[in-house]
Amino acid sequence: MAIDATTPAKRQADMMAALKEAAFAGLITLGLCIPIISWGTRQNIENQLVLDPRWDTVAWAVAIVFVGRFLMALRKQTRDPNKPAVRLLPHGTIGFFQRHSGLFSLFGLGFLIVFPIIAITLAGWGGALKWIDNFGVQILIYVMLGWGLNIVVGLAGLLDLGYVAFYAVGAYSYALLAKNFGLSFWILLPLSGILAAFWGMLLGFPVLRLRGDYLAIVTLAFGEIIRLVLVNWTDFSNGYAGISGIPRPTFFGIPFTAADNGFAAVFGLEFTPLYRTIFLYYVILCLALLTAFVSLRLRRLPVGRAWEALREDEIACRSLGINTTNTKLTAFSLGAMFGGFAGSFFAARQGFISPESFVFMESAIILAIVVLGGMGSLWGCAIAAIAMIGGTELLRELDFLKQVFGNDFDPTKYRMLIFGFAMVVIMIWKPRGLISTREPSAFLKEKKAISADMVQEGHG
Repeated sequence: MAIDATTPAKRQADMMAALKEAAFAGLITLGLCIPIISWGTRQNIENQLVLDPRWDTVAWAVAIVFVGRFLMALRKQTRDPNKPAVRLLPHGTIGFFQRHSGLFSLFGLGFLIVFPIIAITLAGWGGALKWIDNFGVQILIYVMLGWGLNIVVGLAGLLDLGYVAFYAVGAYSYALLAKNFGLSFWILLPLSGILAAFWGMLLGFPVLRLRGDYLAIVTLAFGEIIRLVLVNWTDFSNGYAGISGIPRPTFFGIPFTAADNGFAAVFGLEFTPLYRTIFLYYVILCLALLTAFVSLRLRRLPVGRAWEALREDEIACRSLGINTTNTKLTAFSLGAMFGGFAGSFFAARQGFISPESFVFMESAIILAIVVLGGMGSLWGCAIAAIAMIGGTELLRELDFLKQVFGNDFDPTKYRMLIFGFAMVVIMIWKPRGLISTREPSAFLKEKKAISADMVQEGHG
């Protein structure tokens, strides 16, 4: 009877504790929203800055956080400690995908090959342009960048916050050489990668003795130096005005124009800009697959095993007689080379580049793709790139949210807020990334995956 009498009191105490915790979380949210969300800025016709209050949006944010935290606190209090936790994915899901990775790779490759056909079939020739360009091409660019940075961060364990610098080197190399010397895309594509690899080696030499936070600071400074040079050296890069009129790639010398010698006229087709987009899609698809193939092959070679040894323990790596200088330089140069490839393709696709395209936020997004996907995992990087870049593009399609939050609500304005929230959720749910298990590059008799629990914290 005593137990039954105290049960309502305990429930009331748990309820009050949950309400206090939720109220505290809502108060913190209110404090964060006041300088970020509570006022929107715009310029009036007199070029004056006008502040528009958005307290309804702040109220929605506080209410969502309050209710979510309240439910989480109640669940935590009422959960039986002897009962296993509920999994978001069934046990062994990741292992199943890894055991059948070959089958899923073939399925994914087949889907990527026929994706333009699927887009044209479902959306028509007019609507397919958005899906192939904004989703297909854009996502594949970041997949390639993520796989390139994965060599430096995921395999070699070198924290690089200035990867966008090599992306910029490739883009400006293609733009300047194509405009000033009239070289074709197919010549400048490998040349841009070589120039970016050269800059990767230049970055590698000063940081040979650095690790961890110190390495991150130096690479961040390198990326900012490249951007500021592009901004201030106007005779070279035209500064903030950027470089326009960059020559576009051709189909074996046939341009994608409406002229008589254009692609559509030569093959007897009706002209549409979709042909160029489809061509660019397959070009970036081949470049991304080349990056994945080279990464997989290098990982099984001695240089790849040296990268992984360097990542796990640099002192032990030195004691084994591995030349850490060459190991670091190869990682920086090869990762930079693929960044240069992606940069040259970006310049050819856009036809215009400026320093605004190569800010630190781009490096942060690429690094987040590698970390959230699981360092060292090609599948994880691809999934993270699809979720982050594709999810950002999907925000443009959520017009129905205007019926909930008002006609002035624009989901794209909250892109970084949702991005940060997703990062917090992933780091709580899967702190080592989506694909957190590792497979050894070489094995003696039996191939086994290494669980993340067996890897030292901070190196997994």
